[in-house]
Amino acid sequence: MKAFRRFTVRVPLPTELSELTTLARNLRWVWHQPTQDLFATIDTTKWRETGDPLRLLDEVAPERLAELAGDHAFLDRLAAVRDDLTRYTDEPRWFGDYAAGLEPENVAPQGIAYFSMEFGISEVLPIYSGGLGILAGDHLKAASDLGLPLIGVGLFYRSGYFHQGLTHDGWQVERYPVNDPTSLPLTILADGDAPVIVTISMPGGRTLNAQVWVAMVGRIPLLLLDADVPMNDEELRGVTDRLYGGDQDHRIKQEILLGIGGVRAVREYIRITGHAEPTVFHMNEGHAGFLGVERVRELTNPAPAKRSGRKVSAPQALDFDSAEAVVRASNIFTTHTPVPAGIDRFPMDMVRYYLDADEAGDSRLLPGLPVATVLGLGDEADPGVFNMAHMGFRLGQRSNGVSQLHGAVSREMFSGLWPGFDADEVPIGAVTNGVHGPTWVARRWQDLAGGDEEAVAQIVATLPTDEIWQIRSTMRAHLVDEVRRRAYLSGRERGFTDAELGWTAEIFDPSALTIGFARRAATYKRLTLMLRDPERMRRILTDPDRPVQLVIAGKAHPADDGGKALIQQVVRFTEDPELRDRIVFLPDYDISMARDIYAGCDVWLNNPVRPMEACGTSGMKSAMNGGLNLSILDGWWDEMADGDNGWAIPSAEGVTDEHRRDDLEAEALYSLLEESVIPLFYNRTSVNVPERWVQMVRHTIARLGPKVEAARMVRDYTTALYGPAARQFASIVADDYAPAKDLAEYRQVLDRSWSSVQIAGIDESGSGDSLLEDSPQRVSLTLTAHVALGELKPDQVCVQALVGRVTDDGEIVEPVIAEMSPTDQADPSGRTLFLASIAPDRSGRHGYTARVLPRHPQLSDDAEFGLVRYPLGTAEDAGPSLGETVLVPGANT
Repeated sequence: MKAFRRFTVRVPLPTELSELTTLARNLRWVWHQPTQDLFATIDTTKWRETGDPLRLLDEVAPERLAELAGDHAFLDRLAAVRDDLTRYTDEPRWFGDYAAGLEPENVAPQGIAYFSMEFGISEVLPIYSGGLGILAGDHLKAASDLGLPLIGVGLFYRSGYFHQGLTHDGWQVERYPVNDPTSLPLTILADGDAPVIVTISMPGGRTLNAQVWVAMVGRIPLLLLDADVPMNDEELRGVTDRLYGGDQDHRIKQEILLGIGGVRAVREYIRITGHAEPTVFHMNEGHAGFLGVERVRELTNPAPAKRSGRKVSAPQALDFDSAEAVVRASNIFTTHTPVPAGIDRFPMDMVRYYLDADEAGDSRLLPGLPVATVLGLGDEADPGVFNMAHMGFRLGQRSNGVSQLHGAVSREMFSGLWPGFDADEVPIGAVTNGVHGPTWVARRWQDLAGGDEEAVAQIVATLPTDEIWQIRSTMRAHLVDEVRRRAYLSGRERGFTDAELGWTAEIFDPSALTIGFARRAATYKRLTLMLRDPERMRRILTDPDRPVQLVIAGKAHPADDGGKALIQQVVRFTEDPELRDRIVFLPDYDISMARDIYAGCDVWLNNPVRPMEACGTSGMKSAMNGGLNLSILDGWWDEMADGDNGWAIPSAEGVTDEHRRDDLEAEALYSLLEESVIPLFYNRTSVNVPERWVQMVRHTIARLGPKVEAARMVRDYTTALYGPAARQFASIVADDYAPAKDLAEYRQVLDRSWSSVQIAGIDESGSGDSLLEDSPQRVSLTLTAHVALGELKPDQVCVQALVGRVTDDGEIVEPVIAEMSPTDQADPSGRTLFLASIAPDRSGRHGYTARVLPRHPQLSDDAEFGLVRYPLGTAEDAGPSLGETVLVPGANT
């Protein structure tokens, strides 16, 4: 019979060993080898079986603990590791130097709140499903290593994501194990002896209650909200049952809890612990979008603060526009999807239902906020849909994609939020993802650097070729052992007998070229592209002189029968007796399995439909271990492939027939394998070392490794987004929120006057006939724009001239943009005259136009509001275009 609930009984540790609990409960052990080695010493077998310090301490024999309590050498090691953790958590790190080095006008964030639907920190805390969660986990780890004052916020799922199994015929089945928080490295957030309960109003007079678990990830507290508490009814207890489980109604309640409940949990944590108040809030995808409106609610309807058991009078209440200005200034939104289908979109009526309007039209979920105003934050082209990404962009002054290519795709994809601007002017930036080196770099490489993970790249750069090859061969051999073990266990779980599984003991060859492909079985990732021509793939795998072996892993979403069918197709292909010792599908892909695959594979294969891979960090983890990427130029690989760290699979991006495109790209993949990858691996010296291959491995680790580090990513976030957001926040709340109120008043003026803003015409004059910069006859074009401003003043707008070569249909190509200055003159109709001179630097047919944009010191970008005016008679919403083209006087035609 199955247990209804689980609980853990722990035997108290001997006093001498009490610090083991401290080490086990701080997840720094996940990436700190000395801590892992200390726990392995306690019981090597149990450590190898569990890899979980708390479980190890629960299961180790009391006699062994008593023995260790008297082992002075062990106690000395324990003290050293505990002291190291204290230094790690207390001493200043990179962020301290960053903050100290800022110019006086800049401000470092005193606190950062990072919200994500999932966090992949360790397999022992299974609250993640895939790339988004792993990225979030690596973000926290790197933030800890760098010393950022960051708080993570997520949900605690009682069943987490599923364990994947396979039926006898290869169909994916899901098992949902129960997460027992008492057996995990979590502590309950309590105020004295009473657990903190976050409450959220639900329709019908109900209340969603959630307790808060805290996981320490090095220096970083991770707050996890848990709705499975007795005061909730059965339905509400199930809000945090599974990650990405249930229907849209279930999902919106989870996102309300994450965004609204998460902000309230942060406030409680700060009140109890004294942690610094966040001045920056980071939404990792649209799931956390409700945090923006909750922060607006706090400012418009502030509650009395609690300090030291007493209430303090509530701060002043702001109007909605002023509060929104404050929130926008300090919110950051990161989008991870390159396709509209990947955005969370809820029926508008469902969102309206949960906002729960009272008689005055204000929300009971967010007291004081008008329901209609909140709904407007998520509107899109379909009036019946509420778009979480749109709300994230509207409530985040700074936003980014997760690779340079994804940033460009996002600017195009969301350009509708900024009508009238060319896609490259849309204010969405990019910070390319990274991966946490100490977590993903194999122990063998880290040992070379004596535990200094940042030194691995430099050391490998000088290692002898034969030593690099020996290390790579050792890691490949270890992967082969894991493949055999896991293939046997998978077969047993599928119902095969030992007699039928004898072949698994000899599959794979420790010296054969090993390729890895492990990721979600989403359609665009094309799990089965490698099988486009099965016979050709068969020949590649079974070549007697140059064998290739392929490790495949990945999960399909439980509701995605298409993805499950792809997995089944691969599994059936691997079961061919002539192939099964060369290709394997390993079920239940997780962090533990991933580490072995990344370390042991020689080549990492990635063949998504470009440009649908936002970043795709699996190839980064392989590269850190010396794996060479074989990938479509998509995501991170598009910007970091240099010809010496792997191979780019040509993309048939212009082919609209998807079957034809798959055929072309599969052919390119096969050709690269046959003509480049395989020959290079087997081209050996007299001592059986593939010298050119090893040169590429060395180059990959030494040059690419530092670029894909999560530390680089978090530093980029800090300098490009967190720092500017903190500075903007400090500016906008200064003088009792005076700048925020001023911006709100400015927006009201814009609302009244923008329809009156017009460019009635542009006058031109020109001189010169030379393109040479130092010539006295340099071509110069002077433009004068006649601008009606309505109530606005000249210093409240930015007027720009745009000049560049034009296409046959009048589109300006790569315009030169110059700001136009207001003059003291007005035209006969009272319009303000703005003037600019531009010197073209290229010959050909040119055109010009002008435009007006809002300007305010609290805006991070003149395009931020998405408002723009072009000259009368042009298509305002089509970007800068011309009704006619002009020739610059004297320029060659």
